[in-house]
Amino acid sequence: MTRLVLGLSAFSHDSAAALVADGVPVAAAQQERFSRRRHDPAFPRDAVGFCLRHAGTDLSEVAAVGYFEDPALKFRRVLTTYAGAAPHGLASFRHGLPAWLGRKRHALRVVRQELAGPEGRPVPEIMALRHHASHAASAFLPSPYGSAAVLCVDGVGEWATTTVWHGTDTRLRPLAELRFPHSLGLLYSAFTYFCGFRVDSGEYKLMGLAPYGTPRFAPLIRERLIDVKPDGSFRLDLRWFAYLRGRTMTGPGFERFFGGPRRLPEGPLTDRECDLAASVQQVTEEVMVRLARTARALTGERRLCLAGGVALNCVANGRIAEEGVFDELWVQPAAGDAGGALGAALTVAHAGGAPRGHVAVGRDAMVGALLGPEYTDEEIGAYLDARGVPYRRVDPRTLVREVAAALAEGRIVGWFQGRLEFGPRALGSRSILADPRDPGMQSALNLRTKFRESFRPFAPAVLAEDAKDWFELRQESPYMLLVAKVAESRRLAARVPAGARGPELLRVPRSTVPAVTHVDGSARVQTVDGRHPALRALLRAFRERTGCPVLVNTSFNVRGEPIVNTPAEAYACFMRAGIDLLALGGFLLRKEEQPPWPEGDRREAVPLD
Repeated sequence: MTRLVLGLSAFSHDSAAALVADGVPVAAAQQERFSRRRHDPAFPRDAVGFCLRHAGTDLSEVAAVGYFEDPALKFRRVLTTYAGAAPHGLASFRHGLPAWLGRKRHALRVVRQELAGPEGRPVPEIMALRHHASHAASAFLPSPYGSAAVLCVDGVGEWATTTVWHGTDTRLRPLAELRFPHSLGLLYSAFTYFCGFRVDSGEYKLMGLAPYGTPRFAPLIRERLIDVKPDGSFRLDLRWFAYLRGRTMTGPGFERFFGGPRRLPEGPLTDRECDLAASVQQVTEEVMVRLARTARALTGERRLCLAGGVALNCVANGRIAEEGVFDELWVQPAAGDAGGALGAALTVAHAGGAPRGHVAVGRDAMVGALLGPEYTDEEIGAYLDARGVPYRRVDPRTLVREVAAALAEGRIVGWFQGRLEFGPRALGSRSILADPRDPGMQSALNLRTKFRESFRPFAPAVLAEDAKDWFELRQESPYMLLVAKVAESRRLAARVPAGARGPELLRVPRSTVPAVTHVDGSARVQTVDGRHPALRALLRAFRERTGCPVLVNTSFNVRGEPIVNTPAEAYACFMRAGIDLLALGGFLLRKEEQPPWPEGDRREAVPLD
């Protein structure tokens, strides 16, 4: 009989649910994809419902529930932190205490109540794990490796901020730990905050901004903010941070060090912010490489698994790969707290005796991260007909042929196929696609389609067998979590005007695929194999037409919204954004044939300068 285990993360950010059957992930999704509230921290009621419906079961068939952290231990850390900072931080304490005295402190009780519902359904045993144990399990247990070093780096769990583990078979052995308040994730978030972006969601903006600057502040960061040892262990000088005693990340010390007050959200970006981003990114990469070397020394393993929020820093991941610290890397595609739900479920499942059968075939257990909801053509057609939307229904070959032709003509395509991705990256199921050869496409997508900051880079999806001809990639990168340089044979001699900064750098083509080449000549690569069959078929059709096996692949959403989940959300995004063609399952919709959309087609864009 199949043993089902449900995993949950909640009440922090990126709440999620995951369902595992005999140790194999069968469904997983973030709550934000249903509630439409970005990084939704609420109990993942809709995500739980989806997981159970997908498996054709209900809670009565679930053997156990894994919760991704220990609420009691986390509460003790919060109280200890406030006590240690007293009398400072009273306002923060008053603001945060009610939530901790309520659902956060008693999270397991709230989870039980939510699962039971008003009718009082029987609830399986709920097991609380440690936060970093859930991260480590999400990294190693679904990886394709029988044994590996495991490195988890984030803001903070209960106490741990950085941990090293040794994974063998279904066991994970902790080897080293750094504790709050010394946190690489919080260091990076402090600079995210100081540069005017939102903590816990704007860190990837800071990473994208870094190549526009020079790391002139890196020596100051090393000298005054973080003391890094050769083994990667570190301590922060807490005098210059405010997160222990206030509701902000940085205080007056940052203003003295870095030339004035923090940038206000939506304010103009200056050279200072670019240089700050470049500086903290350089320091972060250095720490991550040293930690990886320590993980190698402690375990003797040739393979590394990564999780935790900092593992979403694909530039740092690419640096570890480029340095050759390990022969191979595998990064959990939902590396943040959402992935903790999956790690908790896998831990409980394998503790109950479930095997890791996928290791024998040398493939990970994530099913391409395609673990979310899907919609049949019948369901899609019913929605379109009910709305009276003009469309053409086509067979799969015609679909990829016509979409490839449209892309080659410079059209921007909304691509809605198969199961929704689990994690923050669109991997070819809920994607916006475009021709990477167009020098103007990067700006057009940012300003006309995504309505976001013009400096933001876009990722290439490339056929796996062609990847090494286009990018300097040492291994596969199916989850878009490694950055690599564009291959030398595809580069162009960049003619950068003297003194060019910021938006001027965007207008300098650096390769034959300029729309996916960042200003430093790098790209966040997704290698596409049989795990993503629809996108693979389209890439092949595009290669046959153009000779180029690469497409721009960005998430199907606009600024401030989660990735689309349903056909209705895809159609609304298609109509509101600068998308020319929508491939919605087996249906093709052209913008010029659609009736007017009441909200209009455009929103205000946010330029770099």
